[in-house]
Amino acid sequence: MAPPATPSVARSARFTHVALPCHDLDATIAWYEHHTPLRAFHRRVDVDAEVAWLAEGIGLAEAPDPDGPKNPVGIVVVQSFADREAGVPIPVLTPFAHLGFDVDDPAEVDAIAERGRADGCLHWEPADQPPPVGYLCALVDPDGNVIEFSHGQGLDADA
Repeated sequence: MAPPATPSVARSARFTHVALPCHDLDATIAWYEHHTPLRAFHRRVDVDAEVAWLAEGIGLAEAPDPDGPKNPVGIVVVQSFADREAGVPIPVLTPFAHLGFDVDDPAEVDAIAERGRADGCLHWEPADQPPPVGYLCALVDPDGNVIEFSHGQGLDADA
């Protein structure tokens, strides 16, 4: 057994984002805004890449949603100009690594799976798994990254 962890000196640190490469920034933003609650709230062009930040409850044309998460965790998608020119998907979260979203009702998992099936991006059919996993399905984004939607993992939406 590992020794007890020493308390972190980063006491005020909060997890804010995961950064993923992509080969088509516009398609990636459109996919996440169509299939998830994430909305683009920042976009810029750097010397060698174009970058977008996405999170829940906010959008490029609007202020933060007062009813949205207080400290949203988001994703940063980065399209290097070389990757754009190559036009080849860049899967990072595969075959099992994934981003996970919690939903309020199992019927929502089914609806997400149906939309994913219709859009050709359903990766895992809805299935009931033992605790703490719950009822889930997964889609794949334009780069082949796995995005899970689950119900019943014991996460409190109001926490």
